[in-house]
Amino acid sequence: MSNANETVKAASIAAIHAALESGVNHLNTGDFYDAGRSEMLIGEAVKGHKREQYFISLKFGALGAPNGSLYGLDVSPHHMKNYLTYSLKRLNLDYVDLYQPARIDLGIPVEETIGAISELVQAGYVKHIGVTQVDAETLRRAHATHPIRLVEAEYSLFNRSIEIDILPTARELGIGVVAFGAVAHGLLAGDWTEKRIQQSKGGFVPLFFEENIEKNVALAKKLGEIAAKKQMTLSQLAFAWMLSKREDIIPLIGTVSPAHLQEALQSLDIRLTEDDIKEIENAIPEHEIAGASFPNMQFRNGKVVLG
Repeated sequence: MSNANETVKAASIAAIHAALESGVNHLNTGDFYDAGRSEMLIGEAVKGHKREQYFISLKFGALGAPNGSLYGLDVSPHHMKNYLTYSLKRLNLDYVDLYQPARIDLGIPVEETIGAISELVQAGYVKHIGVTQVDAETLRRAHATHPIRLVEAEYSLFNRSIEIDILPTARELGIGVVAFGAVAHGLLAGDWTEKRIQQSKGGFVPLFFEENIEKNVALAKKLGEIAAKKQMTLSQLAFAWMLSKREDIIPLIGTVSPAHLQEALQSLDIRLTEDDIKEIENAIPEHEIAGASFPNMQFRNGKVVLG
């Protein structure tokens, strides 16, 4: 392993240790994150910690190519037992706390996918079932098949779409929400110089397309002014806003830096008033956001279907 990889590995393990020491116990990963390396890293990081001290949330099914890209989805009921077997070996665990398909395959009834995971629950290899990036109807069907513990979805000031159907449905059914993307792919993290804008154009996220990025950066800068006025960082404000939306939402912090982790955790001490929240949301009106924050991607029979 190269020195650079060793440095990233050491920093990642340090971040996990810092999280556990700070009271964070939810570790979210996927068997396709860095081709299984994320699982191995977590397995090493939790050695010596009591099993009840951490909650492993694991996604499966995304198909990865040697160049690091994802090219399809396999959530076939026949294959998931094999995926979990390898994951447990990499994690060096006897069970995972939450197992969830990375996406739903439109060619496979969700009842079959969830039903197969429920068999792993009965066998003791999985404690709870989750789902990721689903619509409200699919969430209801999944929950009717087996109780769903958590639904994972993107949620940020640049994407509040879950407030329409997913949040109300999850709350009606008693399902917690794991929210990723609080800093909107980096839009709400750090200063936006002209050089950074030029370097960030393009990619697969519509927010950063050439015709959209400058409009969105302008919105982020407006929010940055509010954060500065409140003597906090822009990312802290983004997390504090999400935390203001009730305790049944668990924000994910994506970092390998203990310093960035601590910065994000400081948002737990921020209390926003109703007027604060109104000011924050008015700074980024939904109708002024240019482009989607996530590609409109679905899967049918394992293949990508772009909407």
